[in-house]
Formats: sequence, structure tokens, C-alpha cells
Amino acid sequence: MIRVSFFIMGFTLLFIACKPGDEKKKDSVSNEDEINNLIKKRYSKFLDYELDSTAFARSYNPKTNTIKKVPSSNWTSGFFAGNFWQIYRLTGDDSFKESAKAWTAFVEREKYNDRTHDMGFKIFCSYGNGLKVEANKAYEDIIVKSAKTLATRFDENIGSIRSWDWNEDVWQFPVIIDNMMNLELLFEATKISGDSTFHKIAERHAVTTLKNHFREDGSTWHVLDYDTISGNVRARVTHQGIHDDSAWARGQAWAINGFTTTYRYTKDKRFLNRAVATANYFINHKNLPEDGIPYWDFDHPDIPNTSRDVSAAAIVASGLTELYQYTKDDTFINYSKKVAESLKSTGYILPEDLDVPFILDHSFGDWSHKVEMDEPIVYGDYYFLELLIRLKALGF
Repeated sequence: MIRVSFFIMGFTLLFIACKPGDEKKKDSVSNEDEINNLIKKRYSKFLDYELDSTAFARSYNPKTNTIKKVPSSNWTSGFFAGNFWQIYRLTGDDSFKESAKAWTAFVEREKYNDRTHDMGFKIFCSYGNGLKVEANKAYEDIIVKSAKTLATRFDENIGSIRSWDWNEDVWQFPVIIDNMMNLELLFEATKISGDSTFHKIAERHAVTTLKNHFREDGSTWHVLDYDTISGNVRARVTHQGIHDDSAWARGQAWAINGFTTTYRYTKDKRFLNRAVATANYFINHKNLPEDGIPYWDFDHPDIPNTSRDVSAAAIVASGLTELYQYTKDDTFINYSKKVAESLKSTGYILPEDLDVPFILDHSFGDWSHKVEMDEPIVYGDYYFLELLIRLKALGF
């Protein structure tokens, strides 16, 4: 069932073919209203999905026609709850708001989960989005408690928050670039509570990442392993890129978005400069396709015969709407608008008759486990929706 209004962006929508190696087609699809109606119908699929605290929708496998469902402990649970909040903000439809509250409540138990660094993804993408809609003291308390839990993973000697607890026979203290995205929870916890401890931890983690995680060309490694005694870097490797020294597209996206957010809270120009340098690396890369949707790894030897990653494009484009506000560099907002235009096309939007709670196809998950490669994935939708909201706020 489709409900009430829908935010329509004034883009000319072009057909994008997403098969590996294909270039942007020049044929116009039907018309803009038709595409916007298709997106509305994709939104409606979220309301049709059964409420279940153990079954957050994470991805869809078209080969097996199955939805991958995960519990709240999975790092992606907050994205699914957050998608309902964001669709509500775009449409004003109270049905999405009520569903957002229900799915968000299922995530609360994670505020005690100290076995993961992904507290920001789970808690802030759900409860944080709820606070953007309405004041809620209970939500604020959950964010502060979650920040206290995340802070237990900070190592003063190393100056970072530990990412993973597995693979201990190889890594002593692994830190992944993705972790930059969890800092917003800590910054907000300080704003809510007045306790500067959270802010200091987040800022220290960002400084350590700034110092050690980047190459001279502006790109970032995925995983750094630190020595727990000396605090020095033991290794710079990848877990999800094609090889240790490659530029995994989503890793670059986490860095751009994460350092832009960190600048918002600190106004430290070192973080702004880092976001700008990595953004320029990303959007000017020789292997970035014309439509702005990158291959999943910039250094993949099979380009152009490998998969794109919608999620990486959406994460960067959303981040660049904010970076544009600090730099007034039109290059950044132009990329954001181009990605929005590309993703709002029939090459990336799922068809109307597919009954799954996702919007976009062609996100890329985990190469290391050979899973979710070129599928609809929840975080691709999340950052696409955030991109639409941010562009709307800027009048685009």
C-alpha cells in the first residue's frame, strides 16, 4: 500500500546499464514522474516487510531469491531501522515513522554489546535518526550508554578504538577505516551528556587514523594492526579489498564521510584537509566511471569487467554534500548531484514487482567471503536516502 507524499528531485533521469564494463546509455527512460513513482513503490515494500526482532533485512540474493535476515547484533541492523526514519522524513507518511520506532526499539539491547566497534552504525543510525525527527530523552540515554560501552574498546597507549576481536592469532589490535563512521555516536554523546570523555576519545582516534592510515596519493588502507605494547603499526593490510595495497572503494568512502563528520564536531582543519584530499582522489580517479558509481576496488585488475559498488558512491555523495558546505567547492556538490541522478534510474532501482524491502541494486559486500557481491544491500539504501535528504536541505 502506497501512502501520501513523496519528495521529488528535479533531475533528468538517464538509463544506466550496470553490467560490468558497460558505459552510460544515452536513452532517456520514460519520464521523471514514472521513475519517482517507481521509487515510491520501492518505499512501500518496507511497510510490507514483517516486523521481527530477529530478522533485520540486510541484503537480497537474486540467484536464490532470498532475503538475508540478521539479528540486532549484526553491524547492519541500525541501517534498516534508520531507513524507515529517513523515508518518513522524505514522505511525511506516519506509517514509516511508526515502523521506524518499532524497528529501532529492537536495537536497544545492543547498548550493552562491548564485543563490537560498530556501536555507531547500530545505535546512531537508528536512535540518532529518531532524534532528528523528535526529541526523546530515552533515545538520548541509550546513545550515551552506548557511547560508554564503545569507549571500553579504546586503548590509551595506541590512541584508537579496537575494531575486531577475531583473528587474534594474526592481529594484536586491528583498526579498520570503517571505524571513523562510529565516532559520531561519541561526539553526540558528549553534546547530550556534557561529558567530554567521549569527544576526546573520538578526536584521539581520528588523529591516530589520520597519522597512520593514509598513503601519499590520498587513498587509505583498510586494516591497520597495532602492537599492543609499543603502540606502533605492525601491518597495513586489507580484509575486503582485492589486495593489501589496493584502494577498496567503500573504504575510501568511509574515510571521506567519516573525516567530514569529524570536522563538523571539532573544526580541526587537519580533518577537513584529509577529507578533501581523499575526496579528490576518489572523484578524480582514472578508473571512476562516467556515471560516478565506482568499481568495488579502484585497483581491480579486471576493470571494466568487474562489479560496481552503489553503496560506496552513496556514502561518498552523502558526505560530499556536507564537505561542499565547508569548502564551497562545486566539484563536490556536482558529484553528489550526479550520483543522485545516476541512482535514480532504472539501471540501479529495483523493479516494481520485486517484493523485498530494498531500493537499489548493485552494492558490493565482502570479497573476502565472496558474499553480497553485486546485490541490494541495506547500507546502499541508507546512504542514498541520506543523500536525498541532504540535497533537499541544500535546495537541490
